[in-house]
Amino acid sequence: MLEHIWNPWHGCIKYSEGCKHCYMYYLDKERGKDGSKIYKVKSNFDLPLKKDKYGNYKIPSGSLVHVCMTSDFFLSEADEWRNEAWNIIKARSDVTFWIQTKRASRVKECLPDDWNNGYKNVIMCFTAENQLRADERIPILLDLPVKRKVIMCAPMIGEITLLDYLKTGKIERVLVDGENYDGDRPLNYDWVKKLYSECLENNVLFDFVGTGNYFIKDNKTYHIVKAYQGVMARRSFLQIPLKDYNLKIQPKCKNCKRNNSCNGCTWCMRCVKK
Repeated sequence: MLEHIWNPWHGCIKYSEGCKHCYMYYLDKERGKDGSKIYKVKSNFDLPLKKDKYGNYKIPSGSLVHVCMTSDFFLSEADEWRNEAWNIIKARSDVTFWIQTKRASRVKECLPDDWNNGYKNVIMCFTAENQLRADERIPILLDLPVKRKVIMCAPMIGEITLLDYLKTGKIERVLVDGENYDGDRPLNYDWVKKLYSECLENNVLFDFVGTGNYFIKDNKTYHIVKAYQGVMARRSFLQIPLKDYNLKIQPKCKNCKRNNSCNGCTWCMRCVKK
């Protein structure tokens, strides 16, 4: 679970193969909304600057903040808001901001004027769902003046090799996740092991964070509900460094077993309206 999320704007336009079963579109549809509607989240836009009644930042110093998890920081529709967001990121130099994007080709033109060799408190994460997108986006990431560079293979819908990119020594971390919510494209365990081995060989951090809904292992396909996907991924012990995770599965909705309580989702179609 992500500790801090900052969504200065919401909504996105589907961009590549990985967007087919976008979780944000699914969740917006559950709420009767259209995920393609892009708007500035006025109530949340300055979240990193907000303070409690005692004058302390609501997001404390040293935190990791994931940015635009319901959008893309570099989509063109957000151009008019981005400079203000950069100013907020610069003002909170005591906080690390994780910026994840598929729009690799737009990043350089959207960096702030004082970026120089990169803000120390920004991690730039490029996503790659298959080899085509990895070869399209990662060379751009390698050439960018960014101090911390990460690759997220999610949703991983095809076999990927990152070996040539990892050999440069510029990639800090690789993460892998499958496709969830209403997605049905499977993640193959052999693909994950291959990336794990490449990271191990090149001393790069690696984290297998989720199996997705459908997971292939030993030529068998398993359907894994959302509540179990992270647990099952960590039980593979494909993490560098290996972490001491608490693998106990917490109680979930007795019907769909996806959420901590029944909140009206359509997964089991048995939700009781209170």
